[in-house]
Amino acid sequence: MISINAISLLLRKVIFVLILQVFLVSCQAFVQKNQRLGPVSRRFETANDGIDRAQKIMYNQQSRKREAMRYQIIAAEANEPLARRIEEKFPDRFTFHATEWNKFPDGTDNIEIGGFSPQNLISGEHVLFLASFHDNDVTLSQFQVIICLLQSFIESLTVVLPFSPVGTMERVTKEGQVATAATYAHMFSSLPSCGRPTRLMVYDLHTLQNRFYLHGNSVASLHTAIPLLKQKLEVANIDCVAFPDDGAAKRFSAMFQDMDMEIIVCGKTRGEGDQRTVVIQDGDAKGRNIVIVDDLVQTGGTLFESGKVLKEAGATSVNAFVSHAVFPDNSWKRFNKGGDRECFDKFWVTNSIPTVTDKLPVPDGIFEVLDLMDLIINDLDHFSST
Repeated sequence: MISINAISLLLRKVIFVLILQVFLVSCQAFVQKNQRLGPVSRRFETANDGIDRAQKIMYNQQSRKREAMRYQIIAAEANEPLARRIEEKFPDRFTFHATEWNKFPDGTDNIEIGGFSPQNLISGEHVLFLASFHDNDVTLSQFQVIICLLQSFIESLTVVLPFSPVGTMERVTKEGQVATAATYAHMFSSLPSCGRPTRLMVYDLHTLQNRFYLHGNSVASLHTAIPLLKQKLEVANIDCVAFPDDGAAKRFSAMFQDMDMEIIVCGKTRGEGDQRTVVIQDGDAKGRNIVIVDDLVQTGGTLFESGKVLKEAGATSVNAFVSHAVFPDNSWKRFNKGGDRECFDKFWVTNSIPTVTDKLPVPDGIFEVLDLMDLIINDLDHFSST
């Protein structure tokens, strides 16, 4: 007879074998499941790769289409040299038609837009208008030309206004003051329609919310000249970007994230009475080659004070960049060699205001004018400065 111990031992072996079989079956099922999922996962990866490729193909097709679009150029008198250079570099895409900006003896406008005679080469075409609102007289004349173009059955109108001179006048502190940023926006918004909105291209608009003042028949297309500066920084041994105030830092600092740059933020503090002084609020200037970045310069008091503070803090060199060199009353002379505000090794500006930058003593001074032309064409086609 089989003893109870033998039966117990046999049962334990049977249970062990059953547990082992269950474990092996589970492992096999797990392996088979992963083998089934593997191709699915790879199919998802292949699908994602396919979507990326399709998007790239679509973008390239759109880019080729945009880059093949032809434009008829009409330009303000101050921007006629820019128009001629665009036509010379891209003769297959751009045709410039000179406009006669004359006056009658009583001082009113006597304007004849180019391209309408002896044959009409403007109607039915995409038109690029290069504007320059450097004073009220020429601004009104250009609005008249813009209205006439929109009433001439053109296909589309793009207005390139590199510098908006009313960008700093977007609010009032007392009744009766005129917020000219708002009134200009009303004039643009009230333009006739050619079937689609007028595209208004502006560079480094001082107050970004001004774009929302436009409505109706005009849409703001905002761009930046910072890519031109970044090209210079790569060869100028600049390792630090400084901002004269917190507003400039919030606006521009993110544009330098792809570069290994120290960031410095300056700002004004209130001293005795109403006196304000510029101090370094964040960052270390010692041993740095610095460029101060802002959107525009007028008399440049804050820019100068920032440069002086950075040099006192041990900066090796201090330079400046602004997109728009307003410089009323030739105030640029104070920054040039021998001026009472001579503190910058290099002062970069763009030619957004050619009536000013054409006068700068580039060969014999600290100024260097960065040309917007290629950036304008790229932004015209791709709607982006990056």
